[in-house]
Amino acid sequence: MLTKAQIRQILDTMGDMFPDAHCELNHVNSFELTIAVLLSAQCTDALVNRVTANLFKKYRTPEDYLAVPLEELEQDIRSIGLYRNKAKNIQKLCQLLLNEYKGEIPREHQELVKLPGVGRKTANVVVSTAFGVPAIAVDTHVERVSKRLGIARWKDNPLQVEETLMKKFPREEWSLAHHRFIFFGRYHCKAQNPQCVACPLSHLCREGKKRLKTT
Repeated sequence: MLTKAQIRQILDTMGDMFPDAHCELNHVNSFELTIAVLLSAQCTDALVNRVTANLFKKYRTPEDYLAVPLEELEQDIRSIGLYRNKAKNIQKLCQLLLNEYKGEIPREHQELVKLPGVGRKTANVVVSTAFGVPAIAVDTHVERVSKRLGIARWKDNPLQVEETLMKKFPREEWSLAHHRFIFFGRYHCKAQNPQCVACPLSHLCREGKKRLKTT
């Protein structure tokens, strides 16, 4: 179990490595961000950005997404995994926004998760990035890094990982830590080829210690 001092060292080291960590999904408002995060499920941010470059020019409001047949929207996002299901959710989300929220993305987490295609992780990203509310969204990178470092247990599910990180990290650092864990996992502690030899956290990392012993 890591000590408070060790967790502080992890947060500070990631801060030094990725001081400008941020949401890499391109967007200009909370509506575009919500659509982008919905599309990013089981998909890379880079691919989502390629798709939304044209998508966000064509569709600017919930009304725009509802003005076309579902099949047309499906074709617009066809290169993204699970595109049929995501297209359905986008149109359902847009209809609900118009019916219940005057066409605006709600600011409250409990309202966001009511939107079709919006789960806890997506809601955390939106409240944090769009509205400045402290939150930790546990994606594959955050979960992998947390478990490798020994902050969370291997058997924990994403919700358990989120709850653990919320307990161990200062609330005012939740959002920034979330982005830095993503950058750390995406560009350094990769799923297949983690850079353990050059990692400044290898002395704290239970996975890194195992890997370094075998090299």
